[in-house]
Amino acid sequence: MTLRIDITGMPPERLRFAVSPLAELAAMLHALAGTAHHPRFAAWAAGVRGALRPELAERLQEAEFLWRSSRADFLLPARPKGSLKQELDDVDAIDDEAYVLSALVTTCGSNRVHFGDASPLTDAGARERALEQAQARGAVQEAFAERLLSDPGVVRRRVRETLEQCGEAFFEAAWADVVPRLAADVQVKTSLREREGIGPALASVSSAVTLAARADGDASIVVDKLQDNATSARTDGVTLIPTVFGSPHLVAVHARGWRPVMQYPAAEPGAAEHAVSMDVIERRLQALSHPVRLRLVRTLARSPHTTGELAAAWELTAPEVSRHLTVMRKARLLVAERRGRYVYYSLDASALTALGTDLLSAMLR
Repeated sequence: MTLRIDITGMPPERLRFAVSPLAELAAMLHALAGTAHHPRFAAWAAGVRGALRPELAERLQEAEFLWRSSRADFLLPARPKGSLKQELDDVDAIDDEAYVLSALVTTCGSNRVHFGDASPLTDAGARERALEQAQARGAVQEAFAERLLSDPGVVRRRVRETLEQCGEAFFEAAWADVVPRLAADVQVKTSLREREGIGPALASVSSAVTLAARADGDASIVVDKLQDNATSARTDGVTLIPTVFGSPHLVAVHARGWRPVMQYPAAEPGAAEHAVSMDVIERRLQALSHPVRLRLVRTLARSPHTTGELAAAWELTAPEVSRHLTVMRKARLLVAERRGRYVYYSLDASALTALGTDLLSAMLR
């Protein structure tokens, strides 16, 4: 499962690394709304919530689905500016159609909200579908969607005012602490792109982000996420925005009509990233889903065994055991060691132990 961004023929300089105040504010709001995903910011979040004025707390509650589970596309600027005000001015320049569709995706809780050529702002059927999906998410979402579709201008102004109030309440102080780190990350990755090209620069973002280049010249950025989507950046390029508060998530804007943007965790000094691909995780889950392989795992967890020993222990044929071992080896659950003319298999206990953590990390990526 991947997001593929077509960059065929794109000049390297259009892979742009930039700092964004609005994107980091959105990450902070996400951390406030979903502290379970961000335990390292739990104390910060508790302090902020305790100091919020009741009116602002109510405003955040009424619109938190714009940043809680995912981020509305307009919160990740394709062309970041130096201040929150400038970036909010750019959001104001987005037409109502694009803004409303972006907001409805998060309000309705699905990145598969589609209306075809119909607009929920002008088409009664599309409007009804949008309200039904919002209603299924809850009364707050339904009320927000109704206001948004009835008068998008009023809602847009209120959302901007809320974000501006967040700036004064907690963002500016937190931003002053993190912006040097974000700027340093951008400088390092931009320099790497200039010296070594797009591939190494992407590799420095995350092991879940790679460059897939073919001999015929086609090239894509491949993001290992729990989705199958594709978009193009051949013309406009790609913007990559580092975040401190958004870690460990990789957030990507890829909807039609939007320039591709990715928000990635800024590198932490001395921290080694551990990102296992969804493909490997799926193979491990499938390998462990078979009752015979579970029996073999139980045996191999105790000590190394040969194929013949496993067959004898569980009254199986050697070819049958060999087939199951092949599945587990492809899932990287086994370690093989040759001793003379025998091959001994043992369980990679570390891979099995980390499976739960790897699965959760991939889901949150």
